[in-house]
Formats: sequence, C-alpha cells, structure tokens
Amino acid sequence: QVHLVESGGGSVQSGGSLTLSCKASGTIFNIHNMGWYRQAPEKEREWVGSISNTGNDVNSAPSLKGRFTVSRNNSKNTAYLQMNSLTPEDTAVYYCMTRVRGERIWGQGTLVTVSS
Repeated sequence: QVHLVESGGGSVQSGGSLTLSCKASGTIFNIHNMGWYRQAPEKEREWVGSISNTGNDVNSAPSLKGRFTVSRNNSKNTAYLQMNSLTPEDTAVYYCMTRVRGERIWGQGTLVTVSS
C-alpha cells in the first residue's frame, strides 16, 4: 500500500523560505509523478506544482510567480517543495499526492504558517 508522509512545515516570517518533503513508501517511487497541493483555511484545495517520475518535467502554478519549486530524489523516495519569498497568503496545509491505478493517494499534510 502506497503511503505518503509530508514534513518540514512550521512557522516562518514573511519573506522567509521553507522546504517541504514528501516521503513515499510501499511503492517503486520512480514510476510515480508527484504533485503538491495546498488548502488554506476556508478555501478549496489548490494545485501548487508537480514533477514527472523522472524529474524531467516540472510545473508550478503561474500564480506563484516562480517562488515555489518542485524537485525529487528518487534514491530517497522523496519529493520536495522549495518555497521562497513566503507571504501570509501562503499559509495553508500542504499536501503531496500521487496516483495509483488512477486513484489519488494523499499524505496527511503539513501546516505552513507565515506571519507578517
């Protein structure tokens, strides 16, 4: 059974940076594309970025204006989300996601709080 665990969340001041990790288990990690999403209080979950299984294709939401970067290390079964120039509007629970036979598998999420 595929299991995803996010880590690296916490509190940071506006303008700061954080790197989130998503550790996968129960699968051959390098066959999976990975995605990052976030959900702010009282808002819908939104897509942040994604990376192909090889790491060759990386995309992020245009609204983030290049502040966030997705990467992965297949030897460590881990995907990353590097977040720079954080603002209070980035406060949210961040989730990683992959698909197994078409079904979305989510991690439990990690909370990022940005203070002004």
